[in-house]
Amino acid sequence: MKVLALELSSSLGSVAFLDETGAGQAQIFPADRKDSGSFYENLQAIYRNCGAPEVIVVGLGPGSYAGTRIAIATALGLQAASGARLVGLPSVCAYEPDEYVVVGDARRNSFFFAHVVRGRCVEGPTLATEEELRAKLSSWPHQPIFAAQPLPQFAKISVAHPSARQLAELALQVGFDPGQTLEPIYLREPYITIAKK
Repeated sequence: MKVLALELSSSLGSVAFLDETGAGQAQIFPADRKDSGSFYENLQAIYRNCGAPEVIVVGLGPGSYAGTRIAIATALGLQAASGARLVGLPSVCAYEPDEYVVVGDARRNSFFFAHVVRGRCVEGPTLATEEELRAKLSSWPHQPIFAAQPLPQFAKISVAHPSARQLAELALQVGFDPGQTLEPIYLREPYITIAKK
């Protein structure tokens, strides 16, 4: 099975292509939400070297709303052209250790966290205040704690980015839902401003 993975939920994007043996290639690049040119250049290079996939897996966040939407739109376009099956997985599941915690800035004085064991969220992703997150992190003193951007409020966090290669490996291990709808992971209801009359 040939798997193409797209991960754009953080400031460091990646694209990976793997077959069932684990052989393949991956590209890592800066993911600027204002300019997605490097994403498409790297995607084109992998497509040219590896051919059409049978499965396309997309990191659904949480993280960059724009990046996640770009990855989903690209996956839908590639699926229409190739007939590949689509799989969406939380981006927080795309780190290497067997067990870890991921946290991130969720804006508006809040943070998100997720506890991941063997590629699956056993808790979260969910929102927390700074105080709630401190309490949560104190209950995981021995687990690696990752964030995709520096969080000066929390000293023990390692800055690391989700990996398309890890998403591809997860996609090779999980079942596929042919009716799956790809949608970013939303941490809260959209904030809509009503225009003044």
